[in-house]
Formats: sequence, structure tokens, C-alpha cells
Amino acid sequence: MTVATSLIPGLEDIVKRGDPRRRGDIARAISQLFFQDAEKLRPELIDLFDNLLVDLVPHAELASRADLAERFSHLNNAPPHLVNQLARENEIAVAGPVLRRSPVLDDAALVEIARLKGQGHLLAMTERPALSPVITDVLVERGDRDVVRRAAANAGAAFSPGSYSELIKRAAQDGVLTLKIGQRNDLSGEHLKQLLDGTLDVIRRRLSTVVNPARQAEIKRAMAAIDEAALPPGPRRDYSAAQHTVLTLHRGGHLGESALLGFAKAQKYEESIAALSALSGVRLPVLDRLIAGDRYDPLLILGRVLNLGWPTVRALILLWYGPNRMPADADIEAARLNFTRLMPATAERVVNFWRNRQTI
Repeated sequence: MTVATSLIPGLEDIVKRGDPRRRGDIARAISQLFFQDAEKLRPELIDLFDNLLVDLVPHAELASRADLAERFSHLNNAPPHLVNQLARENEIAVAGPVLRRSPVLDDAALVEIARLKGQGHLLAMTERPALSPVITDVLVERGDRDVVRRAAANAGAAFSPGSYSELIKRAAQDGVLTLKIGQRNDLSGEHLKQLLDGTLDVIRRRLSTVVNPARQAEIKRAMAAIDEAALPPGPRRDYSAAQHTVLTLHRGGHLGESALLGFAKAQKYEESIAALSALSGVRLPVLDRLIAGDRYDPLLILGRVLNLGWPTVRALILLWYGPNRMPADADIEAARLNFTRLMPATAERVVNFWRNRQTI
């Protein structure tokens, strides 16, 4: 028999043999005394209430325990042993409120619970106003998809470098998580690059629409760096002379489809790409990388957006093949059919995305 139960005649018998409803009633009555003057209670009185309630509350009905957990979760001086007891209950209706907000639970208790309990307990923790790295380390390590998403969305959560890297790794398979991470204020430039590098283009576009202007600029810079890193090794093309030529034509009002067709027929690669860049508004390094790939599809898309005729598009495709390769007639015919079937609205969306991937 504890000192606390010995102070109230008959209480120990009620604790051991009383029916749950009776024990719940007594637990609520004692708790109500605590709530009436909670802010003024001295530490020794809090200890007394703690000793009484840790004996009574576990035997109370579920509804009573859940109600008490909710009320105690808001108090800075709630009975500490009781709060820790409630937080370790398997019933999430009881553990949830104190795990979500009780200031009485310290990091050591939260880490222990996070390592031992199930996903419901971890999910409740993600709603705390602040989460230290020692807690988020466990949440990221053990948490399922919903837990990790909630933790990433919590502005008061702090993550260690290792946990941040793990979050980004998981985001490669989770577009929602990518959006949550991308909106975090503590996301570093390097982590942003890692996040974008493993993300689908459609998620990148979505992310650009939900972040603030400063983060939008960071995304554009990061995408430019990713594009630059993805360029094939070896010497890069020098476009300085070609850009001068195209600029002269533009100033004279002569930059158009006929000039582009002339460049392509003459196998002037740099002038052709520089002209396409000027006409389409796609930055030259981005366009060069796209057209240097293993498919000529970007030329079909640009041709549709610029309303080029098939002879010009055909000349650009032959330029893409190079002077030492000649495509089969069937391949050229297939390209013509694909170009004819390409919807202008579809092509415009793709080119707009290419434009948005540029640096400011």
C-alpha cells in the first residue's frame, strides 16, 4: 500500500477490487480537485496527486482514461508519472493526447515510446509543436509513409543530416513527401538539389507552384545545376559566334523560319540551336542538352510550338543525325506522322516547363 492510498480510508480496496466505473468516478473526482487549482499547487501536492492517480487511472474505463489524458495533456505541471503512464498505453485514444502536446514528456520518454510502440503512437508524436533531432531520428527510422509525411510537414521538427538524407531518399518514391520537404524553411541548397534530382518532372512543376518566390528561385537555380551536371563529359560546344550571328539577324528583323532552315540545311549546328533558343525562349544550355540526347523528339515539340513547316523540321532532324548518318525513309516518315499528330497544347506545356527550368 502506498503512502497516498493510506491517507484515504478504503481507497486501496477500491483500487484493487472496485468496479471500473467506480474507480473512474474517483479518478475523475480527484483529478477535478487537481484541475481546480492546478497553477497554484506546490510540488509536494502534485506528487501526492500523482501517487493517487497512477493507482486509480489504469483501472478506470477507457472513456474516463481518454478524457483525463486530454485534460492533463494541456497542463505544464501535470502529474509526471501519470502522464508517462498514459503515454505508454496501447490505446491510442488515451496515449494520443499526451503524445501530441503534453509538455511534461521529455525527449528521453518520447524516444523510448517511439522505439517500442506502433505507428499510431508515432503519428501522434508528429503533431507536437516541437520535435528534436533525437526524436525525428526514430520517427524517420521506424515511421511508415504517413508518419514521415507528417513529420516533414511539421515546421517545429528538426532533423539531423542523416535523417534529412533518409527523408529525401524516401521522397524519390513519394510525391507528397517531396512537396512537404520542398516547403520546409530549413531545407538547404544541397538538400534541395538532392530532392529535385530524384523527383519526377511533374512533381517538380507542382512544387514550384506551392512554394514562396524565394524558394521558386532556389528551385530554378538547383535545376540549372542539375542540368549542367547531367551534360555528357568532354568538350562543350562554343556558341559565342553563333549567338552573335543570330543576334545580328534578330536586330535586322531577319530571324525566322527561313533563316533556321538555311542553317539546318548547311549543317550549321550551333547556329541552328542558337536560333531555336532565340525563337522559343528556351535557354541555350538547356536546349543544347535536350537536343544532344538520344532522341530527336524535342525538335518535333519545338517545331509544333513555333509553327514550323515539315521541311524545316525534317532539315533539323537530318542535322540531328549529322552529316555521316542517313536515316531510313521509314524513320523520316514516322517522324512526320508523329509531328503531324502532336497537339499544339501538349507541345506548349512541355516547352513552358523547359522555360521554367532556367535560372533567373
